[in-house]
Amino acid sequence: MTRLDLAEMSLREVNGELQALEAGVNDLDWRVANPQGAHAVAVGLTAPIRLTIEGHVGFYCGGMNQNAEIKVEGHAGPGLAENMMSGSVRVAGNASQMAGATGHGGLLVVEGDTSSRCGISMKGIDIVVKGSVGHMSAFMAQKGHLVVCGDAGRDLGDSIYEAILFIRGKVESLGADCVEKDMAPAHREVLAGLLAEAGVDADPSEFRRYGSARKLYNFNIDHADQY
Repeated sequence: MTRLDLAEMSLREVNGELQALEAGVNDLDWRVANPQGAHAVAVGLTAPIRLTIEGHVGFYCGGMNQNAEIKVEGHAGPGLAENMMSGSVRVAGNASQMAGATGHGGLLVVEGDTSSRCGISMKGIDIVVKGSVGHMSAFMAQKGHLVVCGDAGRDLGDSIYEAILFIRGKVESLGADCVEKDMAPAHREVLAGLLAEAGVDADPSEFRRYGSARKLYNFNIDHADQY
């Protein structure tokens, strides 16, 4: 295991060393010590490494991740795992707003709660939140899954496309064109797989499914007040 200390190295040096790693060439296990809320820790990683960050992080941790398995032993600021392509990011605490924004793939797991706009414009990422999510989560979500084991704030799934939302708790309100849908056995199977991958012990039958009513794909004067 290789340990990089942000108390002794600059963020540029730490990220540069991690970004330069190559599959099959370098150690698999890495740790970053003393993040102290630094922004943009571990962004743009491409090697299939296991990285543990020993503390809280600021904005955009794990952004653009490919292949790496990143674990944050603390809380995370806005934009966690933004535009992630593959691999995984797991946060032991809470995450601020826009967690998983525009993510194309991979798995994001938040052990605590997230703030507003979790999964905004998600494009294939899978997000599992053990706690609750804030308002406007999954806004314009295009593809992927958002699993919330707690409650969801107002305007869930506003202007959603083809992403699928699984919510176990209360939903304060649904956004434009987002509706509750039937929970078929195939959906429970998908949800069970996501929960298992995230390490969440929850019964899929306790969740409800939400998605697009597909009424806003094309302009319709009868729905003008919803645009």
